[in-house]
Amino acid sequence: MTWLQREIQLPKFSPGIHGITQTVLDALPEMAQIRTGLLHLFLKHTSASLSIAENADPDVLTDLDRVLDKLAPEDFPYRHCDEGPDDMPSHVKSTLLGCSLTVPIHNGRLSLGVWQGICLCEHRRGVGPRRVVLTLQGEGEKG
Repeated sequence: MTWLQREIQLPKFSPGIHGITQTVLDALPEMAQIRTGLLHLFLKHTSASLSIAENADPDVLTDLDRVLDKLAPEDFPYRHCDEGPDDMPSHVKSTLLGCSLTVPIHNGRLSLGVWQGICLCEHRRGVGPRRVVLTLQGEGEKG
């Protein structure tokens, strides 16, 4: 059984939903040797989130972001408002989507569907880079 844990820093993103699958894969070349396993991703922030979404048509990510803006608008009368108008809506969106994902690994590859990709959902304006802990577990040389 192999266990590997690595923390990566993502670049600063503008608000919206951004594909990060390739960044994750580039950070874990060891995955190629795993026959059966799991990759767990944990985002160390409360104003961004992780999601698996369609990775073929960028309009999907734009539409998802627009829906989130409708679900958690900046003009709602939030009590927590000390850090700017986008802070509390970002916490709501992060709570709805979550800060972690688990993806199966089969024969050295993520077992994502044809149209699926891992996404960072950036809910705030003007924040710095985000950090993600990647935990890889698995066994066997891919065959």
